[in-house]
Amino acid sequence: MHATLQKFGYPATLVKELEHWCILRRPFQATLGALVLVAKSDATSFASLPSAAYAELQAATHVIETGLRSFRPFGKINYLALMMVDPQVHFHVLPRYAEAQIFDGTTFPDPGWPALPDLKHATPHSDDTAKKLQNALVDAFNTTL
Repeated sequence: MHATLQKFGYPATLVKELEHWCILRRPFQATLGALVLVAKSDATSFASLPSAAYAELQAATHVIETGLRSFRPFGKINYLALMMVDPQVHFHVLPRYAEAQIFDGTTFPDPGWPALPDLKHATPHSDDTAKKLQNALVDAFNTTL
């Protein structure tokens, strides 16, 4: 397990695992249902990924978009490959909403809508809400695929 998987809470935040990718719940929810798509490879540049990881990327994005739509309809989705701090190849996946979303009594706004997402924003929520969100995401991903 490499540093980027650890940083984003693997295995506790695992939503779905594919052969070359892990789909994780983003610990800091910039928008409700925010995920991180992390390559299992130690590659630190997109061009260095094994070719099989590229082939599976299409399937991974299909799994993500189908699972997130099952969890909560979103207006748009953003995939951000920033890799400024965390070295291994990964994408922040942000479902975007025109209106604030409520989950487990907590309001999750999308303060950047309709422009750039605000990755510095994270809606404060309890550990219990995080567990419920984790379970809801896993259930949504498992029931649609």
